[in-house]
Parts: sequence; structure tokens; C-alpha cells
Amino acid sequence: MSEEILCSIDNDIATITLNRPEKRNAMNTAVLDGLEHYFGELENNTDVRVVVIRGEGRAFCSGLDLRELSARQQGEGDIETGIIELLRKIEESRHPTIAMVQGDALAGGCELALHCDLRVVSEAARFGMPLARLGLVVPFRLGQKLVEIIGPAFTKQILFTGQPVYAQRAYEIGMVHQLVSAEELESATMTLAQTIALNAPLSLAGMKKGILRMISLRNSIEHEDIQTLVRQARKSQDAQEGVRAMLEKRKPVFRGA
Repeated sequence: MSEEILCSIDNDIATITLNRPEKRNAMNTAVLDGLEHYFGELENNTDVRVVVIRGEGRAFCSGLDLRELSARQQGEGDIETGIIELLRKIEESRHPTIAMVQGDALAGGCELALHCDLRVVSEAARFGMPLARLGLVVPFRLGQKLVEIIGPAFTKQILFTGQPVYAQRAYEIGMVHQLVSAEELESATMTLAQTIALNAPLSLAGMKKGILRMISLRNSIEHEDIQTLVRQARKSQDAQEGVRAMLEKRKPVFRGA
């Protein structure tokens, strides 16, 4: 397994670490494959009671690797191939999951945190979905997760502005469960994980499955027309311009085409 993602188990708690600090833990193919591998491996591990996801360095995860995204835009495939399925796999893991967010959680990184059951966050953290700045449309299932957690009003603000939400505000709108100082983040996360791990594993698995069943009607919502808009945006000149501009650290020039 690539060194760009690590997994360790201690006292019934599995910790998965995104280990690309120099790239702000952007999700490239190795990271995505690693998450898929470890969640598959942990699903049947009876020694694990809780899974913590964290990022090495200053950022939690800055989303998809922009260079890989740019390369995918030149092909015929789906830019988000496998990502929605991976996030659903994380959400449906029988183990309770905790995102330990110390810094930026943007785009796919924001969704990674939101697809965990709980989020413990440093005061220095930021959440954001800057897709409008890249000329992209949020895929239906990912937008659905935002609405599920913070409601339509704040989802509109986050998606329409593309601006980050700072930790305190994220806590106020219900995006995160616990807000602590940077110095307290690791201990607070592990205290929460240990509290959960002491509970009966069959109870935890049963209650998590029950909650997912309670909201399962969301999966039956027809959304092919929305996905058509998503695909059109991905292939647009604006989307290519948005990614180029971000890589070149300049303001994009969008033309609505």
C-alpha cells in the first residue's frame, strides 16, 4: 500500500491518515485506492470498534488532486469515477467513524469529513465547496449530504459563494459536533473514540444501520436530470478554465460555455 495513506490500530481504534502534507492531502488515485482498501479490510475486523480519519500536516484534505483532475478532464471518463461510491462505503461502514479535522477540508475533503459519522474540529479548520470557482456542479449525492446535515439555506450559501466556512461558524450551523483548540484536537478526538469503543459493538452496528435505514428514502430520489447538468459542466470550457486558473494561481475568466 502507498505511503500516501497509512492505517494503524490501537486499543480498538483504527486511525487512517492521509499522508500527502506537501499536497495538502489532496486525493489522488493512491489515496482513493488506499481508502477503498482499508475500509474494505476494516469492515470485517472484529478488533476494531471505531475508525478515525485524519490528515497529516496543516490540511485535513483539499479535495481531488487538481493535476489529476485536469488530466481526467481531457479524457472521456467520469471525473468523479468511484468517489461517490467510496464515500458511500465510508458512510455505510459498520464501524462508527470520526473525522479529526485540523485544517482545510475543501471540496472532496469536505465531503470526506461529512460522510463520517462525527466530526471533531480544530478552531483553525475551514470547510468549503469551491466548485463554482472551478466551473463545476456538485454531484447530486454530494449536494444531498450537505442538505442532510446543514439544510438547504446554508447549503446554498456554501455552494453559491464557493467561500470557506470557518470552524466556529461550521459549529454554529451544525456541520461539526465538537470544536476545540488545535492543542486539544487529538486528545479530544481520541477521548470521543474511546468513549464509543467502550460500548457494545453489536449495539453500535445496529444503531448505525438503523439510522441509515431511517434516511434511506433519499436513495430513491430521481436525479438523472441533475447528473446531466453535472456532466455538461465537467466537459465545459469554463471547467477547464477554472482548473487551469487554480493551478496557475490566477483569477478565472468564465464565459458560460
